[in-house]
Amino acid sequence: MTAWVVRLADIGMTDVGQFGGKNASLGEMIRHLGSRGIRVPAGFATSGEVWREFLRANGLDATIRSLLHGVGTDVERLMQLGTEIRDLALGTPLPARLQDGVWKMWQEICAGGQVSFAVRPSLTIEGSPDVSFAGLQNTLLNVTGFPELMAAIHEVYVSAYNDRAIAYCSSHGIDHARITVSVGVQRMVRSDLAVAGGMFTLDTESGFRDLVLITSAYGLGESIAEGSVSPDEYYVFKPTLRAGKDAVVRRNLRAKARKLVFRPGNEQRVQLADVAFADQQRFSLEDRDILELARQALVIEEHFGHPMEIQWAKDGESGELFILEARPETVRSRHPQGTVRFSVKGQQGRVLARGRNIGQRVGTGVARVITDSREKHLLEPGDVLVTDMTDPDWESVLRRASAVVTDRGGRTCHAAIVARELGIPAVVGCGNATASIPDRQEITVSCAEGNEGIVYAGRLDYELQEFRVAKLGRLPVEIMMNVGSPDRAFTFAATPNDGIGLARIEFHFDRMIGVHPLAALRYAEQDDHVKAEIDQQIVGYPDPVTFYVRKLAEGIACIAAAFYPKPVSVRLSDFKSNEYANLIGGQRYEPQEQNPMLGFRGAARYIDAEYRPCFDLECRALKYVREQMGLDNVQIMVPFVRTVDEAERVLGLMAANGLKRGERDLKVFMMCELPSNVLNAHGFLAHFDGMSIGSNDMTALVLGVDRDSQRVGKMFDERDVAVRAAFELAISACQSVGKPIGVCGEGVSDRPELAQWLLEKGVNSLSLNPDSLIDTWLYLANRLGSKPATR
Repeated sequence: MTAWVVRLADIGMTDVGQFGGKNASLGEMIRHLGSRGIRVPAGFATSGEVWREFLRANGLDATIRSLLHGVGTDVERLMQLGTEIRDLALGTPLPARLQDGVWKMWQEICAGGQVSFAVRPSLTIEGSPDVSFAGLQNTLLNVTGFPELMAAIHEVYVSAYNDRAIAYCSSHGIDHARITVSVGVQRMVRSDLAVAGGMFTLDTESGFRDLVLITSAYGLGESIAEGSVSPDEYYVFKPTLRAGKDAVVRRNLRAKARKLVFRPGNEQRVQLADVAFADQQRFSLEDRDILELARQALVIEEHFGHPMEIQWAKDGESGELFILEARPETVRSRHPQGTVRFSVKGQQGRVLARGRNIGQRVGTGVARVITDSREKHLLEPGDVLVTDMTDPDWESVLRRASAVVTDRGGRTCHAAIVARELGIPAVVGCGNATASIPDRQEITVSCAEGNEGIVYAGRLDYELQEFRVAKLGRLPVEIMMNVGSPDRAFTFAATPNDGIGLARIEFHFDRMIGVHPLAALRYAEQDDHVKAEIDQQIVGYPDPVTFYVRKLAEGIACIAAAFYPKPVSVRLSDFKSNEYANLIGGQRYEPQEQNPMLGFRGAARYIDAEYRPCFDLECRALKYVREQMGLDNVQIMVPFVRTVDEAERVLGLMAANGLKRGERDLKVFMMCELPSNVLNAHGFLAHFDGMSIGSNDMTALVLGVDRDSQRVGKMFDERDVAVRAAFELAISACQSVGKPIGVCGEGVSDRPELAQWLLEKGVNSLSLNPDSLIDTWLYLANRLGSKPATR
């Protein structure tokens, strides 16, 4: 006969049927992973037999079956019956044998002292072990005293019939009679004095498997799950983590304005409290804890053999990290990567709100702003739900929505989790969505533009591309990719490719850094207004220079990690003076130029006496990515090099900053985009490992055409005979000295026949925009007789 109350340490995954997935996995980790550094709070669990005995008492199970028989999916009727069932369950006493078992465990754990417990449900469904009831039943925290503990266990049993659980079973066609409820009781981790959060052993948006995503906020972790707080986020790259490197490739600082803490002596036991402003302005986790949590996530994933969703907490008294729960990730891991891609078409509308994107999709509909949960029934099918936050009580309502927008929440909040399950876009943690989005206005919710979700006014057109690549035919050329946004790199990595031929970092300068490098270096001389702007931008970092270098390194690292170990050619910054002037503090340092395209840009900027310290920062970031973060697949490409003298001086500056060509397998290429690069190709090639033809600038400069001009822009054409002659000269020069040459730029992406011509001329690589790569690959494969994939 199965024991009614057992220590968690005495059960494992073979006991799921009796103790549910949550308790079984905790026991599994205690028994098998403790020696590998996984700490799980001590506790015990009640068996499924107790639950069945509880239901048999006074014929409760028969009464419940009778009440629910034939009701179907009538939500209002189910809610009425739920109230009646809960009253019956609450009036049914717990078995005496259960009380005896809990008393023994309580005495063993407390050992005469005052101990606080967390009491959580752990369910399983006969024949459906993968169905998730996460967040549907009640969890009680900071439970002290034996009578209170027994009352909490009773409440967990009763909550198996709360409204959201009944609605979930109804919508999934689950018979309540097949459910087994176990209750897990564990010592509370004093994260109310520290931090807590969640982890996924993959990227929840792209499905990229080589990441650990960690969320963290102050206080008890339930505030993150319910969406009442927007947590910090950290991305850790698994391969370099295993190699012992600084593997944190990205950090996102979020609001963390409130925290869930203990409320001793109160019936509610916990309460939300304000977080001090200074704490909101810093990251809630230090790097050593981030890396330690990620290492523990790897151990757990390895043991269970599939992507995992993990809850963790840090004890503010002992400083120890604990694992509170580990369960299979059941949404993103079941879908193949890269099969669907959304994009907003044409002119984008006025931006109403921005937040964290969930789902990489686009949705449109009428905004329904609901600020009172009692009015959630007003949401009509196809509406966009706009609200402060959601919790499991909103489950049935969310199924009507075409998209979700919330003021609060992060990537692991309730709204985010349900949106992924339902396949609808969500923008969470906007801060002011309920105030900035007019009720009943048509809006577009776009989650297809990187990590940032954007809510636009109006119903915009969008495009859906779907492709399933079985196996693309091999080509006699490397098919590489142009990537500018670190936000989208992990999504793009799912597209077949041979690496990154052009990683543009200007997008990261503009969107994620936003501060002119000289303004960062000379912060003390800025006026108060600019200082205030810089201070706002660098929140979470100790000073502007540290911020600049770390954010630049993270942007490069995200792209390098997404395609690791394939080569990633990072083009050094190539902003023009008018673009640099738009950065914070930039107006003070940039010249007024009539034609910035031909002005202070590229190599000439790096060797300029005033700008050189800025170039040093860029080199510091690249060196950090390659050496400290371990992403040695990063190669460097130097843009807009007018003369061989410039090339020599830039390479000298790089070497002085620890980036010497040839050391640590560092390859340095140059952009071939000026007529001088073609006419003196051999002179340049003596200093570089190869070339990449920048077709945009080369075409403009060969033809003398401003491609943005309304009058002559139509003459811009990469297929022109003179432009092709320049391409051929560069290709021939590289071939004569045995160095590779590739082509990047819009031409090969927009004109597949040009890509074919270049392939025939002997280029080693074609670097394409992500949205044209598959089409171009299939075009070339068909022309060359390779066997392409079916679409």
